[in-house]
Amino acid sequence: MIEGRPVLGIIPARGGSKGVPRKNLRPLGGKPLLAWSVEAGQGAACIDRLVLSSDDEEIMTVARELGCEVPYRRPAHLAQDSSPTIDLVLDLLDFLPETYGYIVLLQPTSPLRTAQDIDDAANLCVR
Repeated sequence: MIEGRPVLGIIPARGGSKGVPRKNLRPLGGKPLLAWSVEAGQGAACIDRLVLSSDDEEIMTVARELGCEVPYRRPAHLAQDSSPTIDLVLDLLDFLPETYGYIVLLQPTSPLRTAQDIDDAANLCVR
């Protein structure tokens, strides 16, 4: 929580990638790229709920195996190269019955971010 308001962590990981095919599942340091964001999100004290947004069944399966919640499959029209991230966030928020005071977006392509980095960034937001 941040200032008593619940925090939703969202990991957006679509299946398509033109530059590096299947990049979210590619190994980095002995684990899938996706795992770094899942682990950082799980370790962040400020995040109350961590979910994956994906259109890809294999990515969804790996996320579940890592202990990340996968509440639904992202619609294909929100998983295109041109799909704005805010649209998938809004779609997910419409799907979830709860409301959240803050959203933390954890891009899988930022694997060096730690749980402490997430908590430190949250603290900066409320200063």
